[in-house]
Amino acid sequence: MGKGGGCVPSKKKQPPVSDDPVSTTREAEPIPVNDEETNDIASTSLEPTISSKLKVFIVFYSMYGHVEGLAKRMKKGVDGVEGVEAFLYRVAETLSDDVLIKMKVPEKDVGIPEITAAELVNADGVLFGFPTRYGCMAAQMKAFFDSTGQLWKEQKLAGKPAGFFVSTGTQGGGQETTAWTAITQLTHHGMLFVPIGYTFGAGMFKMDSIRGGSPYGAGVYAGDGSREANETELALAEHQGKYMASMVKRLAQT
Repeated sequence: MGKGGGCVPSKKKQPPVSDDPVSTTREAEPIPVNDEETNDIASTSLEPTISSKLKVFIVFYSMYGHVEGLAKRMKKGVDGVEGVEAFLYRVAETLSDDVLIKMKVPEKDVGIPEITAAELVNADGVLFGFPTRYGCMAAQMKAFFDSTGQLWKEQKLAGKPAGFFVSTGTQGGGQETTAWTAITQLTHHGMLFVPIGYTFGAGMFKMDSIRGGSPYGAGVYAGDGSREANETELALAEHQGKYMASMVKRLAQT
């Protein structure tokens, strides 16, 4: 190849270095921007690789705020795991405004958006939270699951890990059965139920105070509605968030 040809030097053999400043200037002509080979190199070696975080959706229904309190603390646990991020969503209310006013239900946090069934496909894992109604999930959450028919038909949620957390009014009000009866929803979707077992350690065995939660997931006792979650209940919720995030991350790496 002659000097000053303007072609891209061969990768296999580098051109000789010249001591002549004039000839160096001649051979340093700009490489055409439409050079196919050059653009390929730039895209593979110069551009930074952007990796998105894994997503855990925390989807809940909360009438008086007890489940919502667990959900917010759970988000802290998820976000504490590197490479995983939590998103809070609430399901749609099925009661009318008039009924909610009579029940003295507080205003909902407008910063937490409602979720549609179709959006679940964007999650890498899901934590569902709801109060109990006679040992089963509240009607509002059941209505949400009932709206996932198309996802079930196409098995769009199959293989996604999922867990539960609950709120009950009494100690024997369904901390375990509420989660247990909800497993049927996951089964039909082919989702993977992830209980926390006794991974919370000593906190699962403490008997010095009343606390919600079980091997099935975090929980809170609401009593007549005036009781707030104590630190042990909130810590268990945070642990569940961290545990789920770690599971999602592990599954993504397999």
